[in-house]
Amino acid sequence: MPPMSTWTLPPGVEIEAPLCAAAERILTREALQFVANLQRRFEPERQRRLAARREVQARLERGWTPDFLHETRGIRAAHWRVAPLARDLERRLVEITGPVERKMVINALNSGADTFMADFEDSNSPTWRNCIEGQLNLCDAVRRTISFQQPDGGKRYELAPHTATLIVRPRGWHLDEAHVRVDGRPVSASLFDFGLYFFHNARELVARGSGPYFYLPKMESHLEARLWNDVFLAAQAELALPRGTIRATVLIETILAAFEMDEILYELREHSSGLNCGRWDYIFSFIKKFSSRADFVLPDRWRVTMAEHFLRSYSTLLIRTCHRRGAHAMGGMAAFIPIKSDPERNAAALAKVAADKRREAEDGHDGTWVAHPGLVATARAEFERVLAQRPHQLERLREDVEVRAADLLRVPAGAITEAGLRSNVRIGVQYLAAWLAGSGCVPLEDLMEDAATAEISRAQVWQWLRHGARLEDGRALDAAFVARVVAEELQTIRAALSEATWRAGHHQNARALFESMLAAPEFPEFLTLPAYRQLLSQGD
Repeated sequence: MPPMSTWTLPPGVEIEAPLCAAAERILTREALQFVANLQRRFEPERQRRLAARREVQARLERGWTPDFLHETRGIRAAHWRVAPLARDLERRLVEITGPVERKMVINALNSGADTFMADFEDSNSPTWRNCIEGQLNLCDAVRRTISFQQPDGGKRYELAPHTATLIVRPRGWHLDEAHVRVDGRPVSASLFDFGLYFFHNARELVARGSGPYFYLPKMESHLEARLWNDVFLAAQAELALPRGTIRATVLIETILAAFEMDEILYELREHSSGLNCGRWDYIFSFIKKFSSRADFVLPDRWRVTMAEHFLRSYSTLLIRTCHRRGAHAMGGMAAFIPIKSDPERNAAALAKVAADKRREAEDGHDGTWVAHPGLVATARAEFERVLAQRPHQLERLREDVEVRAADLLRVPAGAITEAGLRSNVRIGVQYLAAWLAGSGCVPLEDLMEDAATAEISRAQVWQWLRHGARLEDGRALDAAFVARVVAEELQTIRAALSEATWRAGHHQNARALFESMLAAPEFPEFLTLPAYRQLLSQGD
């Protein structure tokens, strides 16, 4: 590839990043022009939507309580449906998710799941190399040319004859891609991820009988969904593809979006594939949005299960809303991973996964998420038991479900324990260390942790400190106590690692980031924002 200084870029586009082998195929002049066109057209509205988020947060901190929107009650009352299901998205009993790393893409596509959500967001550390090579990996996957050879000459990975349908999750509206600038400003990470994948693959996917399918994260209002719909219309027009070629499933993973499910589906109705219960981010959002409220303090993370009233209400409301509109209602993530070293613990973990998926299927969900290929069969068995040969259960309208604002806002009871505090610290620090090292999907303590679960860990500790929470045994949880726990848990982490691994890791930087977020007087909106700045300072 030519040196960066001689690389022909579209006018107004700058790239501030090291060269990598994937860039020659991905960052073509035409692809960058496509992204630049989207950025110039939609960046002003993106900034308005982000400003609106800040205004809503300020209202929440003044005591405002969200409710279903009065001004859109006509949309909720009217009879309308989203576009018909895409042929290869009709059956979505089991969806597997994971980062866009090459071997993981192959394994996920071969996993036996119905679909694979290739993730540029919560399970991807957005180093320049990860983002660009991830795009190349997906290009090769779409064309079925992807393969991976173990560096030591060991196992070779290739696609099976039948693979999962590919869905891509770009990063959220709040994130920038700092390595690419358009007219002097960083490009939206959402538009960068979406634009490159769509430009390189949309026509190829259609020619192969599929289409460009997406998961949309972190939205807080139907106006943010409208922005995505406008992006879809512009992108399809520029590549001369029919309206509705794109299909998108929205993750309902913020408490505010739960009040606008109908409206979000309505805005995307030409392109909608349904809604998903993004349960971990939803819990994080519940903490974040009410971080200034002492009456919204949550107990230990492991106690906040889908059996809690506020989460069960959100889940069943999503099913009713989607099925009324002819859209899929997708269940949440099973974060457990197989425990090969301990058959007894592994059996217990699989039993928990089975019970969770049984609840989802019996409630009326059309499919669910898993984080590991080893869970596909367990999840599928529970859904097939309920659905039999049906591809979905859209006919279950759940008209018995009545959810009010108070149901979505009911705070679960439960204890805060030292064990819960220590677990949050260990997970938060270890996840951040892995993220800074370039891994966004990390197995920790028998769970697959990503940014969403790490967000809960650090958010809970901040919330407990802010409101002077007490542990189950009556001890006050203050800054000195938490600092001691952080120091002790870091020593525990270090003791489990070799000296070489410790020296090569990022645990000290992770600890500094974790402690800085805990000490912040105002709740830090996303851990990935300061962590991304750290990545950039490392040259990643």
